[in-house]
Amino acid sequence: MKKTISLLVVILLMTTLMTGCTKQTTTTDKEVKEVADYKIGVVTPTLSTSEDEFRAADQMAKKYPDIVKHITLPENFSTEIETGLSQITSLADDPKMKAIIVISGQAGLLPALQKVEEKRPEIITMTAPIWDDPALMSKYVDINLDTDWVRRGITIAQKAHEIGDKTMIHYSFPTHLAKEVISQRKDAMEKTCKELGMQWVEVVTPDPQTGNGTGPMLQFLREDIPRQIAKYGPDTNIFGTNCPMYDVIIDEAFKLKYTVVEQCCPTPLQAYPTVLGLQISEADAWNFSKVNSMISEKAAAAGMTGRLGGWQVPATVFMPQFAVELAKKVIEDPSFNYKDVNKLNQFAKEVMGSEVSFSKFKAKADSPELDNYFVMIMKTILY
Repeated sequence: MKKTISLLVVILLMTTLMTGCTKQTTTTDKEVKEVADYKIGVVTPTLSTSEDEFRAADQMAKKYPDIVKHITLPENFSTEIETGLSQITSLADDPKMKAIIVISGQAGLLPALQKVEEKRPEIITMTAPIWDDPALMSKYVDINLDTDWVRRGITIAQKAHEIGDKTMIHYSFPTHLAKEVISQRKDAMEKTCKELGMQWVEVVTPDPQTGNGTGPMLQFLREDIPRQIAKYGPDTNIFGTNCPMYDVIIDEAFKLKYTVVEQCCPTPLQAYPTVLGLQISEADAWNFSKVNSMISEKAAAAGMTGRLGGWQVPATVFMPQFAVELAKKVIEDPSFNYKDVNKLNQFAKEVMGSEVSFSKFKAKADSPELDNYFVMIMKTILY
């Protein structure tokens, strides 16, 4: 009888414990579901206007189908500005919307985010990036993200010096040099080269924006680069400010063995696949790890290991995806201090697997830092 009672007590106790465990698990699942019961609106150009940004956002919508709502701006935004602005503000009509991220390398989008701020101030607004006035963006947008184009002038020169280059050749043309960010990057690159004891060479090419397109510019590069390398030797890094230049710059690098630390828009998809004849399937087109490995194999076969480089993913892919992850983090963990650039760097490494360096943006060298406007560079990879 005692054995029977004891057995009953054990069974009752086990049942109670199991029931308690089941309740705890159910509650936890419910809490997780409640935490994720929100929306993040992501706005990008269309696929034909900006493939990288569109596909990056599309991937995040597929990764978080219950959270991310991806919409696109009109195909011809410049003639349909009001439509684009109303599309952005309409996202705030959803009561579950907790963050709106606008991604478009153009100006004119800030008024929509100002309206969101007025209508739903609790919504986290982000740009990744847009190109309106930085001071106003900092005032009306919670978090602004962009690439640090100027600081790259310093880091490219430093990396070239690190791998043994003695000369830096900078190719550009008048309409590009008239742009402040390109001019500032050039000045930073020249200053750094001189501080490191590197020879600085500046070459002006035919202007593709005022002449007969890219043809004369590319022909000039094809003829001038061999002359420059004959003069300065292969321990020379070449940097051009225009994307089409790199079909020639990288092709000639394989022949003349000079270095290309980074392209103007550093990505494994710029020039490398075309010049190297990489056979990249549609399924692997966005497998950047695989594409980088393919480039490294070609570099090794040509005796160019460690002389060509770039970023492991394009900034136009990194930025939209990181923005979504950051929005999720800020929503789910309000204690996360996104204004601490060290925390941003660590978070980027955790969620994106990318080594980046954020800093707070300054419009000019003597301007104050904008506390919520962050610009980044990615660690250079060498093939």
